[in-house]
Amino acid sequence: MAETEPALAVIGGTGLYRLAGLEDVRTVQPSTPYGAPSGPIRLGSLDGHPVAFLARHGEAHSVPPHRINYRANLAALHALGARRVVALNTVGGIGEAYGPRVLACPDQIIDYTWGRISTLCEEPGTKVLHVDFGDPYTPDLRRQVLQAARQAGVDLVDGGCYGATQGPRLETKAEIERMRRDGCHLVGMTGMPEAALARELGLEYASIAISANWAAGCGGSVEEITLQEVLDNVEAASSRLPDVLRALLKQ
Repeated sequence: MAETEPALAVIGGTGLYRLAGLEDVRTVQPSTPYGAPSGPIRLGSLDGHPVAFLARHGEAHSVPPHRINYRANLAALHALGARRVVALNTVGGIGEAYGPRVLACPDQIIDYTWGRISTLCEEPGTKVLHVDFGDPYTPDLRRQVLQAARQAGVDLVDGGCYGATQGPRLETKAEIERMRRDGCHLVGMTGMPEAALARELGLEYASIAISANWAAGCGGSVEEITLQEVLDNVEAASSRLPDVLRALLKQ
């Protein structure tokens, strides 16, 4: 247990390896029953509120999405006392309202991943958990995030379906077209099993999705998607995320 339990835990995605504005930072590297998390957890203060930050892919972006130890990441934050988690997910836009540099707070998810350990019930003898997952993101926390964005004057699209793919490659145009028919508005590689594991751990969990590019075949895109394009768009779109988090911490 941390000396001061974090009022909020933030998980950063591609291009988000530090939390701007975090002060008095100290580092912990907790062990968990599931192994080590992706990297060190940075504990600090944001406007006087204790916050924990973890880079999902590691701070050098060394862990691909299918190799992330999602169980260890969430278990480590839970052990530190965090009960509210805001996941920052870098995504591609499928729906018209979700183009590059748009921020969105999705309310649904479809899991297209495979082979990932997706439950705390994996080991023999573990209690079987049949958690309700009809609303994969905690409704109350979603409302708080949306309210915080309004208070901070930051545009945040309310809702959308996140399609979680295996990665690390990007998707084909045909795969994106299938996802569009399925009702997806966003595509990313880390939304699952993270959201489901958070539910099994009893954590409040919401996502702020950062659109880094149009998904293949969307938005009139014809050029190859480059990592530099992704990073540039994430940097621009995420510049005011600390303002949203500060407003959220005041609620």
